[in-house]
Amino acid sequence: MLIPQLLTERLILREFREEDLDAYAQMCGDEEVMRYVGNGRPLSRGESWRSLAMMLGHWHLRGYGMWAVEEGASSEMIGRIGCWKPEGWPGLEIGWTLRREYWGKGYATEAAKISMDYAFEKLGQSDVISLIRPENEASKRVAQKLGERLEETLKIFGAEALIYSISREDWQPTLTR
Repeated sequence: MLIPQLLTERLILREFREEDLDAYAQMCGDEEVMRYVGNGRPLSRGESWRSLAMMLGHWHLRGYGMWAVEEGASSEMIGRIGCWKPEGWPGLEIGWTLRREYWGKGYATEAAKISMDYAFEKLGQSDVISLIRPENEASKRVAQKLGERLEETLKIFGAEALIYSISREDWQPTLTR
């Protein structure tokens, strides 16, 4: 399957490559980054490899998935952002995880916006969600900047998660923002 490449003003959303493993493992091994992701613990290098492979596998099983996010100016792989819906998920999620040194630069919002455009325009979704741990204030702000609203709370991976969502009717394409 050919994974499409998306471009924003500062970022390239592209297929994961084997050479991304060092940066990906560094991100997934960072306790601060991972405290709100999955089961809330850092991953070993081997677990990071399996996670990266899972990102690619999701594309092949679902026809969409998470992109590797590359900073255009430095060509550094800075995280993963995109569309995510593993088996049993409550809806198609726009999710984001960035390496800590790239927090606070607006990259999560920038890449999530173009991912949301993709979900609505290319995948024909009627709505999208973002699952966020209640204590993750930074991700709640990203969801709000995307126009998502808090809808409900559920348990996932044994922890409470907030479901933020936006409908196709309430979404405005990136080009008009």
